[in-house]
Amino acid sequence: MPSIHQSHIKTNNSFTILAIESSCDDTACALVRSDGTIISEQIYSQKEHIRFGGVVPEIAARAHLYHLRNLVEKMINTSNLSWNEIDAVAATCGPGLIGGVIVGSSFAKGLALSQNKPFIAINHIEAHALTVRIPNISNIQVQFPYLLLLTSGGHCQCIEVTDVGHYRHLGGTIDDAAGEAFDKVAKMLGLPWPGGPALEVLAKEGDEDRFALPRPLYGRPGCDFSFSGLKTAVGNLLSDYDTTVPLPRTLAADIAASFQKTITQSILNRLENAIQMVSGISLLATAGGVAANKYLRNHLLNLANKYNLPFIAPPMQYCTDNAVMIGWAAIEILQQARQNHMIIDDIAILPRPRWPLSELSQRIHHKG
Repeated sequence: MPSIHQSHIKTNNSFTILAIESSCDDTACALVRSDGTIISEQIYSQKEHIRFGGVVPEIAARAHLYHLRNLVEKMINTSNLSWNEIDAVAATCGPGLIGGVIVGSSFAKGLALSQNKPFIAINHIEAHALTVRIPNISNIQVQFPYLLLLTSGGHCQCIEVTDVGHYRHLGGTIDDAAGEAFDKVAKMLGLPWPGGPALEVLAKEGDEDRFALPRPLYGRPGCDFSFSGLKTAVGNLLSDYDTTVPLPRTLAADIAASFQKTITQSILNRLENAIQMVSGISLLATAGGVAANKYLRNHLLNLANKYNLPFIAPPMQYCTDNAVMIGWAAIEILQQARQNHMIIDDIAILPRPRWPLSELSQRIHHKG
């Protein structure tokens, strides 16, 4: 009897994928087609963490477990697709909060087995890296290789994307990620969680030149990042004020604006070094939750223009964690496998809290 993968993977490169993302605090699912059509998607942004001022891993895992089934059922029902029209099931298998990754990937594997479909294990970072290649996401048709700035609450990396499954890590954070720094500074300023978007809004009211803050690693070789010292500097600045009462809004806005300017300058400096480390790239891209920050996006566009590079960033809703990027990554992987006459078999891959891009060879391929 043929394997489920041989019997269900098409001989052409047209696929429809059911995808699940559960690596942090967003429970998401999507149906994505290989022409870039997003047939249907559902997302639940967990509100359970607001009173804690940050993501609580155990609560996140329980929320995924509670909401995921209903979201998937609603998505399939509203899509008017039958399981015969779905070619594979994909899910984040890492990196991420391990409880959530276990819930999402286990649920997806159960769906795949029950419906006799192949399961595709997706690396969350790879999915972010490939998001800009979704057709119609912009007026630019993204070709390999390109340079990616991935910046989010858990990651800040410069990556040369040379092909599906082939990535060169040029530099990354040595302490806090940029999104983590945004959230922690926002919390210091008394802003609601999630802090990054709230800080960006407040910064629009402020004077970005009022406070001179340190720019960690600025001007040094390489393109590693460090934001812990900047976060500490804001804390030291606030020690001069009475934090038992709310800060005056003007003061808070000036601190927010000064912080946003400084962290952006640091990112641009490190990224400029990365641009000079690569050759022949087609464009500069960004992804991740912090890439939704309009102030940063505008400065990234200016940097790309300086080097005569096209610049692309996903729409705001696809910068943060989402299932559409998981589905698209699965499509890219399946198309590559089909071109190489390979069969994908990821059902045995275990969820992982850490999964560096350098270890993507763990994906199992068989000759078709």
